[in-house]
Amino acid sequence: MFEGLRKFFFCAKNKFVKKSKTSFFSIYTNSEHITVGKNVTIGRGSVIFPIRNVSGQEFNAHIEIGDLVYIGHQTQLHSVGHMKIGRGSVLSDYVYLSDVAHGLSPVKGPIMQQPLESKGAVIIGENCFIGYGVAILPGVQLGDSCVVSARAVVTKSFPAYTMLAGSPAKIIKKFDFSTEEWVSVY
Repeated sequence: MFEGLRKFFFCAKNKFVKKSKTSFFSIYTNSEHITVGKNVTIGRGSVIFPIRNVSGQEFNAHIEIGDLVYIGHQTQLHSVGHMKIGRGSVLSDYVYLSDVAHGLSPVKGPIMQQPLESKGAVIIGENCFIGYGVAILPGVQLGDSCVVSARAVVTKSFPAYTMLAGSPAKIIKKFDFSTEEWVSVY
């Protein structure tokens, strides 16, 4: 019985294990639509879910994880379109990334019966740090070397070399290459 459950929950383990370190208790669905680079670490309880079919809706989902990426415990990646995490980026524990939106019309019936849609790709640049408990919502693109503080909710895109905080997230610092320090924008 356990072997059957193991195959169900860990169908992509063999695909990833040759070039990356994945936790035994992570869940991957539709693994043929997940690309994982070399030396990637995926923490315990993480879910990587390119959604292909829901209630008769078909999607062309793909999740791309670059080389040297660290994904912490209990992280959730959900996509009906395209999601990319750039080389060398770090996603702390309990991070949530999604390009998926439910229909929310009060006149079209229960929310769970309304069609899903993508509100735009989620793209994380290279060498980004995404703090504990961050939520990154549909259509967000972060440039290279962005830093997102714990518990931030990122609802729009931001350029490279910025530090973000808050809900909704906003720029609090920018990296100054002349002094090689993060400088407050206030």
